[in-house]
Amino acid sequence: MVRSTCASGSSPLQDPFMSQVRLPPGPQGHFIAGNLVEFSEDPLGFLTRCAREYGDVVRLGKRNFLLNHPDLIERVLVNGDGNFVKLAGVGQGKRHKGGFPEAMMNSEGEDWLRKRRLVQPAFHRKHVAACGDTVVALTETMLQTWRPGDARDVHADVSALALDIVSRFLFHTPIDDEARHVADAVDAVMRHTDSPLRPPIWVPTPTNLRLRRALGRLNTLLATLVRRYREQPESRTDLLALLLSAPVPLSENQLRDELATMIMSGHETTADALVWAWYLLAQHPEAEARLVAELETVLGGRLPGAEDLPRLRYTEAVVKEAMRLYSPAWITSREALRDCELGGFHVPAGTMLAVSQWVTHRDARYFDAPESFRPDRWLSEDAQRMHRYVYFPFGGGPRFCIGSALAMMETVLITACVARRFRLELAPGCVVRPRPALALQPLGVWLIPRHRSHTTQEGEVRHAAGA
Repeated sequence: MVRSTCASGSSPLQDPFMSQVRLPPGPQGHFIAGNLVEFSEDPLGFLTRCAREYGDVVRLGKRNFLLNHPDLIERVLVNGDGNFVKLAGVGQGKRHKGGFPEAMMNSEGEDWLRKRRLVQPAFHRKHVAACGDTVVALTETMLQTWRPGDARDVHADVSALALDIVSRFLFHTPIDDEARHVADAVDAVMRHTDSPLRPPIWVPTPTNLRLRRALGRLNTLLATLVRRYREQPESRTDLLALLLSAPVPLSENQLRDELATMIMSGHETTADALVWAWYLLAQHPEAEARLVAELETVLGGRLPGAEDLPRLRYTEAVVKEAMRLYSPAWITSREALRDCELGGFHVPAGTMLAVSQWVTHRDARYFDAPESFRPDRWLSEDAQRMHRYVYFPFGGGPRFCIGSALAMMETVLITACVARRFRLELAPGCVVRPRPALALQPLGVWLIPRHRSHTTQEGEVRHAAGA
């Protein structure tokens, strides 16, 4: 167990950076810029090197630490004593300065708890399971546009699919012609967040201007969707219905921010996870063959449904292993409100504490052959004994991703639908790389579908009924 304590009051140390204070090791960095340039050039490589060279607690800068031990990650994310916050100052007379300041994910304290309790019923397991047939029907519709032998930008395909699914789940309304506005906003946000050396959003750079225009169009779209929804009299239990029936009415800005963050984060991370899974399967034919064998055994040629999820164990393992290697959430952070101790090192108040899924998920102390794609590792007894915080693609603690069950159901069912119809090959010459922005996006993934010939009439009948 790694030691971690926090003071309930102010630290007795007058200067937390005096020589007698035990601070963690870390890279020296530039005397002015610190390690910002090196981090900006290669965030994933830089964090990995720091963890492997300096250990479980790394000092990346004067007020920036990286935590690499599951005990410490759990300590910060679970946050039993309330010392670590996502957004310091929010809820204490200050507002988050991001693009959606009224959203739950940009809230803290009682404001966050109130919003979390308000939206939680929309993600009840019965509502998630009821969405299964919609996921399958929409996926089958997408697959009808695939032509065997033609290379496809699968990220674009699956982004549109995931957006349609999440919009129907959140407010029972498909986003058709307006989808490009959401896609533009997501791309603008990703470009804005793919470097820590970006200027503030108010600076009129080309990237910032594009972001502001895209967010403006998204605001207009969401306002239109809310207006249309209010004009429909039927009783519903989706997210928008819950927001509109809140005991304390939400402002238009609050509605917009909540919907925007749910739509953008909900569809982009699912799309990223799917593309990474297909990219890995295309390179590992033995894993793909085992997945197909499971589908044939469990489904017998029919389409999958939410009721099949408990038996699609290897399919789920493929998804989990893809999210181990390429977790869409690749880093998160908390700020220490008070002086404390983590791993035997002093942590001054105001320190930003980063934990990285990319780093921890690839740590050889917890995973054999950590760089290898091995889905069967999730079917072994070792997986049951694993520390909960060596694998945390959906975060942890009270701020655990509210849409995790929906995301897993989507990803497993869509993967099953694709694999029963197509074998995917990497297109010749494509250069794939991860872009660590707000999410870990797969860039350059072009896949060639090759047809399978055993979709059955029963499956097609069920698809037609679901559509």
